[in-house]
Amino acid sequence: MTPEHVQLVDEALALIEAEDAERLVPELLGLFALTDGKWRRDGHKVAEAVYAADTAFQARLLHALATRYHELAPGAVGRRHVVDLLNSFRMMRAATEGQPAATRAALISLIACQDVHHDPDGLARLVDQELADGRELSGEFVAVIRRSCLTVWNGKKRLGGLVARLDGPPVNPGEAWSDRALAEVAELGEDWRRLLAHAATATSARPSAKWDKTGRALIAALDAETGADTDAVRERLLSWLRRAGRPRTSPLLAPRYGPDPNATYDPYNADALRGLAWLLSLLPAHPETARTLGALAETSLRKVPGLGPVNPKVANAAVIALARVDAEAALAELARLATRVTFKGTLKVLNTELDARAQALGLAREEVEELAVPAYGLTEVGRAEHRFGEVTAQLEVHGSKAVLSWRNASGKAVKSVPAAVRRDHADELKELKAAVKDIDKMLTAQSERLDRQFLARRTWPYAAWRERHLDHPLVGTLARRLLWTVDGTTVGYAHGELRTLADTPVTDGTRVELWHPVGHGPAEIVAWRDWLERHGVTQPFKQAHREVYLLTDAERATGTYSNRFAAHVLRQHQFHSLAALRGWHDKLRLAVDDEAPPAVRELPQWGLRAEYWITGDGGEDHDDITDSGSFLRLRTDQVRFYPIDAPHNSAHCCGGEYRMWLRDGADPVEPLPLTDIPPLVLSEVLRDVDLFVGVASVGNDPTWQDGGPDGRFRDYWTSYGFGELGVSAEIRRGLLERLIPRLRIADRCTIEGRFLQVRGERHTYKIHLGSGNVLMTPADRYLCIVPKSNPGAPQAGYLPYEGDRMLAVILSKAMMLADDLKITDPTIVSQL
Repeated sequence: MTPEHVQLVDEALALIEAEDAERLVPELLGLFALTDGKWRRDGHKVAEAVYAADTAFQARLLHALATRYHELAPGAVGRRHVVDLLNSFRMMRAATEGQPAATRAALISLIACQDVHHDPDGLARLVDQELADGRELSGEFVAVIRRSCLTVWNGKKRLGGLVARLDGPPVNPGEAWSDRALAEVAELGEDWRRLLAHAATATSARPSAKWDKTGRALIAALDAETGADTDAVRERLLSWLRRAGRPRTSPLLAPRYGPDPNATYDPYNADALRGLAWLLSLLPAHPETARTLGALAETSLRKVPGLGPVNPKVANAAVIALARVDAEAALAELARLATRVTFKGTLKVLNTELDARAQALGLAREEVEELAVPAYGLTEVGRAEHRFGEVTAQLEVHGSKAVLSWRNASGKAVKSVPAAVRRDHADELKELKAAVKDIDKMLTAQSERLDRQFLARRTWPYAAWRERHLDHPLVGTLARRLLWTVDGTTVGYAHGELRTLADTPVTDGTRVELWHPVGHGPAEIVAWRDWLERHGVTQPFKQAHREVYLLTDAERATGTYSNRFAAHVLRQHQFHSLAALRGWHDKLRLAVDDEAPPAVRELPQWGLRAEYWITGDGGEDHDDITDSGSFLRLRTDQVRFYPIDAPHNSAHCCGGEYRMWLRDGADPVEPLPLTDIPPLVLSEVLRDVDLFVGVASVGNDPTWQDGGPDGRFRDYWTSYGFGELGVSAEIRRGLLERLIPRLRIADRCTIEGRFLQVRGERHTYKIHLGSGNVLMTPADRYLCIVPKSNPGAPQAGYLPYEGDRMLAVILSKAMMLADDLKITDPTIVSQL
């Protein structure tokens, strides 16, 4: 122990002997601050001395600790130390036996600020004495008991009976939605309170017939007793659900280890959220119901550090509620969520519900997802007009966004919503604005769905394709910017018609499929790129400019695996999220003695399974591991293909060889030769892997020029950040060669090999076309420029496709560096 530690221990012992509680508190907090909340060696003497002290002194100390706790700012580490001290002194029994009510109140004030309390028996004694004295328990204190019952080990057995006899609020206070609900229920009366209490009984995976019957009866009672029709009930329930996921109104004390309870739902209230979602599905269908349930599902799947999704059970309940609503808007929301959700449990529920709907309609699942896309009020492809008295609202889809504009009675454009519309058409205006948001979300979902069709082997009858894609008011805004193959002829849409490369109109056909550059010669691909540019078509994702990955000589030599994307260092959680979005299954690598499979993408239409072999990096360095035990980074290895039903491979999470797990006497299955993999499959799988590396590699982090922790990654960062261009970067290079001459800075830019060179006033800069990293004269000094999270692309004129963030970063840096005398950011100026 340090001399300071010894001194604090001696002073604390002396104050305990003198029974000076007031002066003891700052000494104890200083001791805990010095040792990060741990007693260490002789420090245990302090805890034993307090435990052995007179109960009257313990009561005074408890009051002093409680006072100090509430004096400290929320989030202050001292608050955690106060609670740790309380637990160390084992003062729960002393505070509940033979002490005045004020002492128990001080203890309750501390407990009420916690997520859970790990002494269920002490809680029960405390409640018994409070009730025996006729004291009412606060809602915050009841909330701790309820949460402890649900989450503490053996909590239900030890606290279940207590919770059942507590007359607490129908839901726990402290969350934005529950506070609003409790305040309104207090005004609205007992019938509303019973409905909210019934929602809190939604503890099963799905609502039972009995639960639904009770819910319907309670809703009917509201109508009979209070005159609240179903519209009023729905609007109130929606107003509560819209607040789910907002910051807590009463923050809880975050634990020393584990996820922050303020970032997730109160577990008791989570059941009530499930119940509210199911109650909504008992009411007549309404578009706002679908929107709110879809938003609830997404909010409930938001990632929390150290935990994972906020609350998958609530997300699943929202999906089930949507499936119970027989309306176009609800089905559309299910289809949209199916393209966005990556959490396996909720995705399974979504797939089950959509498959059931498809079976009921006698259609294929893919057809249901296509038919589920609403028009959102659009009366023609990408456009609609709405009249509000003498004012006209024009809704148009521009690229991936819906834009709302207004014209007054004389036809003149106005910048904002006219006052007459806000005054006389509030409900219609609200619905129109909601439709704009719906369109934006659905455009993203449909773009991702179409991008996945390359490997889906989908073909459409011509008439059905035109109805569901080309001429659909919403999907048409995407389909008309893509290339298609009609009976073997490639076509694009321009000037109101499908047209061939020679602009010959195509007005009929039999079968349609999405065009892919694999199998088409370079001259044809370039010709279609020129066609898109000539007609000013910006594709929603890369198609004509899509990367094509052909077998290399090295891959022919290895035979059954590709090392093209091996030996990279990736940020694990970013890779994990990207993999899920692209339809891959990946298990987070934890620094534990366990096995994990590679990242896998199953391709049932082709009977194949693709594997990307990865392993955790930094198992012996705790700085490379999160608090939850997962590796911050991965190292990459081979890409392989197997028959889809082949036994799975796995490797130790901390490293080691992959091996195939064989059961029931099964024979090992060798990886398939790469020459046997269809070129389209090979190209799309390698494109996914290139995306993972291109986005998640530490090599494109501009702040890692020092090589990261201990400089371990310096060589990798340099080789990746300034090395040879990959396929994606080569595509970007070709595009920039066409684009740069049109920019206002064209006379300052040239493309040399792997770099875009930009001549500024202070220096000449070299921007790497793969990583976006920058070197500057003299001597190729590194210039660190950290791009904003959503960098706005400069006005570069026509771009042939959307979604290349690195292209936007490179252009943004080029624009800034070409006029480097106007740079004001001090972190950049100091390097120039």
